[in-house]
Amino acid sequence: MIKILIFGDVYGRVGRKGLKKELSSLLEKYSPDFTIANIDNISYGKGAIEKHLLEFEGLGFDALTTGNHYFDNLSKIKDYIASGKSKVIRCANFRGNLVGDGYKIIEKNNKKILVIHLLGHSFMGINVDNAFTKAEEIISENPEVDAIIIDFHKETTAEGYGLLHYLDGKASFIFGTHTHVQTNDEIIFPKGTGFISDIGMNGPVYSVIGADFSSVKSVFINGYRERGVEQCLDNNYIVNAVYVEIDDSKKCQKIEKIKIIGKL
Repeated sequence: MIKILIFGDVYGRVGRKGLKKELSSLLEKYSPDFTIANIDNISYGKGAIEKHLLEFEGLGFDALTTGNHYFDNLSKIKDYIASGKSKVIRCANFRGNLVGDGYKIIEKNNKKILVIHLLGHSFMGINVDNAFTKAEEIISENPEVDAIIIDFHKETTAEGYGLLHYLDGKASFIFGTHTHVQTNDEIIFPKGTGFISDIGMNGPVYSVIGADFSSVKSVFINGYRERGVEQCLDNNYIVNAVYVEIDDSKKCQKIEKIKIIGKL
């Protein structure tokens, strides 16, 4: 049995510190073989800078997925990613000759897992290749792995369920990121693929999905933005994660949601 602990989008200072505060106890409780975190909002809510990227790589994560904010600070981390030392995985269906890997095979504890990262199409505002066929292509090219894990960074639950139907029996576990809200729909489909629409964020709990309300208030009240989005710095945090178990036939046997609210 392969045990995997996965954290949703880490948002800004509060998300980084909150996750770090809870990490050791979660590792002790679940004893995972592999750990994954999404770092699309790790630096001020907008991508990743090298300092924060190295900080999280130093925590021992096996894979760090991203999303649509991959480009926000790419100029600051592209040399490190190009070096091949990074654990960062960009979206595999981005178009063009882009630095970074869209998937990685991670070997540890005599097990190999394939981690694929995909960006959704609906309402994302980025022109990408088809996530469904890209996932199928990558899976077919890597048959020797013991588990297949997919981070689907997308806006809509429908697109997530579409991918689940398409890959049922081919992927071990598909998890959603990007909306920052943990969903109550974890399920294992008939052919053995586990799924959750969104794991939820690690960040300031009294916020607007990570942002300070005052910085986005005008959008809701007046219909226009008065200033840029700012990370919420309130010290009350939420940690959202899932723990999954994958059997020797690459099928998901267990999905356990994790939600912790605390204070720095």
